[in-house]
Amino acid sequence: MGAKKSGKWKYYTNQFVWETAQKQAIGIQQLGIAPCSDNPELQEKIILIAPNSPEWIITDLAVQLSGAVLTPLYTTAGLDDVHYILEQTAARIVFIGDRILYERYKTVLARNNIQHIFSFDEVEGVTSWETLWRDKEIYDTVDTNHIHPKTLASIIYTSGTTGNSKGVMLSHHNILSNIESAMFEFYFVDEHDKAISFLPLNHIFERTVFYLYVQRGLIIYFAEHIDKLADNLREIKPEIFTTVPRLLEKVYEKIVSKGLSLKGIPKALFFWAHSLGLRYNILGRNSIGYKLQLWLARKIIFSKWQEALGGNIKAIVTGSAACQPRLIQIFTAAGIPILEGYGLTEASPVVSVNCFDPNKRRLGTVGLPLKYIDVKLAEDGEVLVKGENVMMGYYKMPDQTREVLRDGWLYTGDIGEWVDEHFLKLTDRKKEIIKTSGGKYVAPQPIENKMKESPFIDQIMVCGEGRKHITALIVPAFDTLKSYLEKHHLPIPQTREALVCEPYIKALIQEQLEKRSEKLGKVEQIKQFALLPAPWSIETGELTPTMKLKRKVINQKYKQEIEKLYGIV
Repeated sequence: MGAKKSGKWKYYTNQFVWETAQKQAIGIQQLGIAPCSDNPELQEKIILIAPNSPEWIITDLAVQLSGAVLTPLYTTAGLDDVHYILEQTAARIVFIGDRILYERYKTVLARNNIQHIFSFDEVEGVTSWETLWRDKEIYDTVDTNHIHPKTLASIIYTSGTTGNSKGVMLSHHNILSNIESAMFEFYFVDEHDKAISFLPLNHIFERTVFYLYVQRGLIIYFAEHIDKLADNLREIKPEIFTTVPRLLEKVYEKIVSKGLSLKGIPKALFFWAHSLGLRYNILGRNSIGYKLQLWLARKIIFSKWQEALGGNIKAIVTGSAACQPRLIQIFTAAGIPILEGYGLTEASPVVSVNCFDPNKRRLGTVGLPLKYIDVKLAEDGEVLVKGENVMMGYYKMPDQTREVLRDGWLYTGDIGEWVDEHFLKLTDRKKEIIKTSGGKYVAPQPIENKMKESPFIDQIMVCGEGRKHITALIVPAFDTLKSYLEKHHLPIPQTREALVCEPYIKALIQEQLEKRSEKLGKVEQIKQFALLPAPWSIETGELTPTMKLKRKVINQKYKQEIEKLYGIV
């Protein structure tokens, strides 16, 4: 593994990681933790709040070796959420990343009578994690005979778009079975290829993929910070990384915005390549003439896209939320295959994926179910999953567990359909489907994804539950709009608040919506919309840590704007 320390890359060998994890496990056991048990409630829960780092991974391995249960939390978690989790798990031991995180959470840690706090960075008044393993000797490997495949390994608290988070209990076997299934489609990377990790490791998607990297023998780098990701990509030149659609959208918006700012022949060439990319057949069924044009486009235009990502990318894996098909299409045309998959924490997490083999991909789907995982659709279209990867249940929530685990199947809450008999396509979340006052059902996600094909729309949420028609809240793509206004010699408002009020901006967005609504049914067409000046984010509370929309929060926060759309205010 590699990580930046004081501006320089520091490397951690397999031997160091493994020996340190074993020594740390012994140190954890010496704290007097509860012995490993077949009863999850009797196992020791250990909290980890830190950004991605080698220390994170070593601690993960150490906690598992000790027989305790790792319970990692997002570094953006609210105080109430942390208090709820600490209270539910009765945790006594906490590992924390740095001084900033300690200052943020020290009041809630004190309130919950935490007995041991260890920090990765030096924090005044906090014990260093090194005290658990420094100067310890390993005479024998840690005794793991008390840990069985069905032993609880980790509790992952879901980001929760509504209500309190649920603690998903994953056994060692749950996680390992998912790795075994995924390895069949992970053949395209080679030993010593490089991966970069920046999605939070406490999300089971990144954590399971990390284990895949380890199994495959990759060199894993940790990005310094999301703001420095572009620099790190150029430094490391990775062959693979995982991401979420929201970040891909932002990369694409920057590329298009830069294209709009060009002039003359360079601009014409950029948009020639762009339009060519949008006609790409990801199955490789393109004419000889098209392939010749694409070869030229990759040489003079798309090569710059590849360079921005380091120049060595074999594939990018995306999940967590629906990805716009046009992004997959154009990036793949550019020689950067985007492999969209589907999973959920309760499934450890991967259920299906579009594979590296072009014949095992279908645009607009989340791919083929992994080997050893069964998927079927209920009568109402709900996706049901069965396999060794399916969770043990929700921690201390038997009613909620019984609600989703029935007859040996995991009821995902996602609605889907089959494409070409074998490829799974998700159409919406069961609980997010809108019912209008006329009794018509509307699935918001496909509409939102369609509208986000516009380069001028950054974020959108469709509204209309119990109303006569649907409306939308829209956050414009401000950088792209600015380039557009400059190109057309239109006045550029000084503030975003002023920009979203301009009639010519509203007219432009209206035109974009109409253009993309031609194939939608009448009930699916957005009748009115409100433009918002501030993007939604994790920090401001509208997005989950995995960048899904918190619809309930957005509906409440922008209640007045929504009411105005229906003429109520």
